[in-house]
Order: sequence, then structure tokens, then C-alpha cells
Amino acid sequence: MEPCLGEGFYPRKMPVCIGVYMVKRTTILLDDDVYRALVDESIRRYGSTKALSKVLNEELRKSLRAREKLLKLIYSEKLADVSEEEFEKFRKELSGRLEKR
Repeated sequence: MEPCLGEGFYPRKMPVCIGVYMVKRTTILLDDDVYRALVDESIRRYGSTKALSKVLNEELRKSLRAREKLLKLIYSEKLADVSEEEFEKFRKELSGRLEKR
């Protein structure tokens, strides 16, 4: 386990990690258009290009959350309350539309 902020210095030797993300430094190769979009968004949100990492983290989190929600929706149990008559009517209507193609 990696040390948390303040670990070993807190009086009770309790890690202080509540709400703190451990930062990892890395190099990412960006296409010009992606870099330009990040720079523009950084300037729009924070008035500076120095917030590129912050903007990138926010956008990645948003994207990952949306993907997770979509996967949960796709793989969740689906329940529909449809009578046999309604289903048969829908099936005939759908079949008719497919035959017209």
C-alpha cells in the first residue's frame, strides 16, 4: 500500500486519505486536435493553460462514469408488463414494417 498524505506524522499514526487522491505523474501523447480542445477548455474554465491535468482528469472521470452507467443499464434486468394481445399486435406491426422494406 502506498503511503497516504500525512501517514506517519498524524498523532495516532492514522493515514489521512479522506478525499485525497494520490497523484501519478505520466506522459500522454495527444493528437493536435485533442490537445487544442483541452487547452481551450482549460482557458475557458480556469483562465489558464496550467489546468490541463485538472481538465483532463475531470473529462476522463465524466466519460468513465457515463460508460459505467451505460453498461449497468445494458446489463441490468429488464422487466416489461405486456399482455399477449399487446405483444402479438406489436409483432404483427413490426413484421409488416419489415416486409414493406
